[in-house]
Formats: sequence, structure tokens, C-alpha cells
Amino acid sequence: MSYLDHELPQDQRAEFDRHMAACPSCVDYLKTYEQTVLLAKTCADDAVPDEVPESLVQAILEARKKM
Repeated sequence: MSYLDHELPQDQRAEFDRHMAACPSCVDYLKTYEQTVLLAKTCADDAVPDEVPESLVQAILEARKKM
């Protein structure tokens, strides 16, 4: 996520970019990761179904605070 948010230090970003230039698998993974983040954001305000355990809801909310 730090890469997508442009939060990596310059040297780490350069190393990441070099790897991405040579690794099609990682490029594909990053694309699916970006899509997952976008999809998650679009449904963030949807009501949580009753069958979802409260512990899972709380874990997700805590993880979102760290983003």
C-alpha cells in the first residue's frame, strides 16, 4: 500500500520499480491488489450482514484505522 500511496522512501521506490519492470507476475498482482482496494472502498458503507461475527467486524475496523 505504501507503494500505491507514494509513501516509500525514494531508494525503496526505485528498487520496487526496478523489480516491477522485470516481473510480470508482480505487475499482475499489483493490479489485482489495486482493484481489491477500490472494490473494498466502494462497499465500505454497506450494512454488515447479521451472520458476520462481531469479532471479524472489529478486526476489519482496526485494520482500516492503520491504512
